[in-house]
Amino acid sequence: MNLLEPVGSPETETVARWRGDFPILRESVHGKPLVYLDNAATTQKPTSVIAAEQAYYEHDNANVHRGVHLLSQRATDAYEGARSRIARFVRAAREQEIVYTRGTTEAINLVAQSYARPRLAPGDEILISAMEHHSNIVPWQLVCEQTGALLKVAPIRDDGTLDIDAYERMLGARTRMVAIAHASNALGTVNPVARLIGLAHARGVPVLLDGAQAIAHLPVDVATLDCDFYAFSGHKIYGPTGIGVLYARAALLEAMPPWQGGGDMIRAVTFEKTEYNAIPWRFEAGTPNIAGAIGLAAALDYVSVIGVEVAQRHEADLLAYADDALRSLPHVQMIGTAKEKLGILSFVMENAHAHDIGTILDQCGVAVRTGHHCAMPVMARYGVPATVRASLALYNTRADIDALLDGLARVREVFRL
Repeated sequence: MNLLEPVGSPETETVARWRGDFPILRESVHGKPLVYLDNAATTQKPTSVIAAEQAYYEHDNANVHRGVHLLSQRATDAYEGARSRIARFVRAAREQEIVYTRGTTEAINLVAQSYARPRLAPGDEILISAMEHHSNIVPWQLVCEQTGALLKVAPIRDDGTLDIDAYERMLGARTRMVAIAHASNALGTVNPVARLIGLAHARGVPVLLDGAQAIAHLPVDVATLDCDFYAFSGHKIYGPTGIGVLYARAALLEAMPPWQGGGDMIRAVTFEKTEYNAIPWRFEAGTPNIAGAIGLAAALDYVSVIGVEVAQRHEADLLAYADDALRSLPHVQMIGTAKEKLGILSFVMENAHAHDIGTILDQCGVAVRTGHHCAMPVMARYGVPATVRASLALYNTRADIDALLDGLARVREVFRL
């Protein structure tokens, strides 16, 4: 489906009800109603997520896997129950294929260090794309420095889409890993990941998908995608910060050594030898973010009740409305114009720096992201130091887009554009 085309967007009353679930949307900024359009950086949290964390701290607060007392048992049940709910959300075959991490960044580092590093030799190659977030670049640079492997980068076209022909050509005899964004945080481009995975698997190459941007906006079925690893962060899908997920095939996790040592990733410890825990716990050293896991599961439950596809249709309507409006403005250049994209609008304005635009918009009550979006190579690709990024979520409305447009009119006044 062309994600710029709205298909049966929810009724206004439905979206108003969704908005009512998010207390922060009742805030004011500089005396103006908050218009929150920075969802690609982090999403706001519904009452059900806040309540789930509060309930844990008020009634069940204890460490997991360690106590025989009732609070510890209840905390463990909630923590592991959350893992089961996460597994169902992404259609994992087993809950043991879900590893808790601090977020997408830690999940990718875990794969780089525990899976890739022991398997790499000098001259081996890791293939990524030119649209990646720093979190899907730097971990691979580190492992290349450690092993002598080479980082290869598949180019993107002017519209922000991946050059699939080049990607296929770059899958060579020395390619040992593909790591690619399901969707770009800086451009909104949705990659044809099933096709990319198929091309890689045809050559025996495993694939990691960075799902940080996709998880809240696209249905994710890891079995259907046939990916080997999938990483995402809770705070991108209406959940808490500091909690994330690595999905990995059980067979791969079984073959991976622990990355960090400490409590809960062990079965037995002597000074001579340590026997490691089973998967996924061998990758979860130390006291985990218990409340975060519970909050993440509550967030996924919230999204499931609404329906990812329902929210996707609403966001497609907003994206089409905003895209048409921004393209009609003078002195505005859109950065990232792929047909298949999420609700991310990156743009620059002639003779106005992105940071100045963001400051003026903030005074109008509109929160957007300005800068390089942790994607400096993308900015270099388009020859700009930074962009303004407005990013959408299920609780946004056309009135939010109109507020953005009014703010940009103020920018044009200030800069006499």
